[in-house]
Amino acid sequence: MVKLGDNTGYAPKQPIPFSHKLHAGDNQIPCQYCHVGVDKSKHAVVPAMNICMNCHQVVKLDSPYIQKLRDMYANGQPLEWIKVHDLPDHVRFTHERHIAAGLDCTQCHGDVGSMERVSQVKTLQMGFCIDCHREKNAPTHCESCHY
Repeated sequence: MVKLGDNTGYAPKQPIPFSHKLHAGDNQIPCQYCHVGVDKSKHAVVPAMNICMNCHQVVKLDSPYIQKLRDMYANGQPLEWIKVHDLPDHVRFTHERHIAAGLDCTQCHGDVGSMERVSQVKTLQMGFCIDCHREKNAPTHCESCHY
């Protein structure tokens, strides 16, 4: 039985293969380069195509996947990535507060820099969050995370 928030192991195939291992791992591109504004936002937004095109106007142009990306971008077509880490609608989670508190992305998302295809490695269930909040003396009252 799958429990709400527990999609551990979920690793959907994306419309264009994207290797976080190559980008975040081998090339050491910081998370916030692509996930712009995560330090000021509730969400770690999926990067806009123009972020990809910052590099892929000149990098790896012979790749059929990059050619598809470039064609979509040129034609104004959106690239609809499949969300991997998803929380229930009643949960109020902000990346902004967690980044401001000094948490590293890997604490919830795992070692994304070693993943060819991103997967959810933590349960992201309430117990996971409460345990972390208790360890760090962060608020644990219901209203800190729930509407």
